[in-house]
Amino acid sequence: MAFRVGLISNVPPVVVPLVETLREMGHDPVAWLIGRKKQDLVRPDPPWGDVTDRNAPQGVNVLLARRKEDVAGLFRGLDLDAVLCWGFSWKLPQEALDVPRLGSVNNHPALLPRHRGPYPLAWAFREGDPVFGSTWHRMDAEFDTGPILAQSSVPIADTDTWIEDFGPRILQETFSMLPRVFERLEAGDPGDPQGEEGASWAGPFEAGYAAVDWSQSAREIHNQVRAWRHMFGAAEVEGPIAELDGGRVKVLRTSLVDPGGDAREVQCADGSIWITESEPVS
Repeated sequence: MAFRVGLISNVPPVVVPLVETLREMGHDPVAWLIGRKKQDLVRPDPPWGDVTDRNAPQGVNVLLARRKEDVAGLFRGLDLDAVLCWGFSWKLPQEALDVPRLGSVNNHPALLPRHRGPYPLAWAFREGDPVFGSTWHRMDAEFDTGPILAQSSVPIADTDTWIEDFGPRILQETFSMLPRVFERLEAGDPGDPQGEEGASWAGPFEAGYAAVDWSQSAREIHNQVRAWRHMFGAAEVEGPIAELDGGRVKVLRTSLVDPGGDAREVQCADGSIWITESEPVS
């Protein structure tokens, strides 16, 4: 059965391939809802910039919501069978989630209930997880707590330092679960309730995690650098900051093996780590 699908996301690199995948499955993605940016919010612009006609998928209505209370009204009249949400920070009211006939579903890049919250990739690195998770779950009025419809994971490699490295693997695995998601939606399956055992919150990092301690192991520092890279500038402090040659640098990328070139080798508690990208801190 073909479904009319609404999308909720502020991340075009997710939406564009998701639209293509839905169409290949025979479904009709009819609308993409984006939250308007607050004018007083000071945060780095995302690398993909603003959504325009130039980068929005053809044939999909683009809806700009100024506040969460407007979402239900924007979706009414679209005759939606389902809504898929992925990469959206607002806690939406139940009124909006109930508009589609079969319900609203979110994708969270974690093995829920582990790493609920806005920065699951960062916390997966920080805690040395062996895998990135991906969970499709029914949405409720809280963040990442609804019943699970499908769940899977992909291994984390030592060379995974930025989302371009591993994002395509996560997308492929996540899209592969969509047939099961729609099957359960069509059957009226409520999903599998989340337990609280193993639940954790992936919020912004604290100031105490910002400083690099060279007396730690190379892997701990490597994970710290990768974790901060996926905080996306949201923490109240800047990190990770390292003391090096009498100065301070922000470490952007490291390697556990010698990559050659002009990478900087630094001694840690258990051996060497190589700084491949950094910038000075005034």
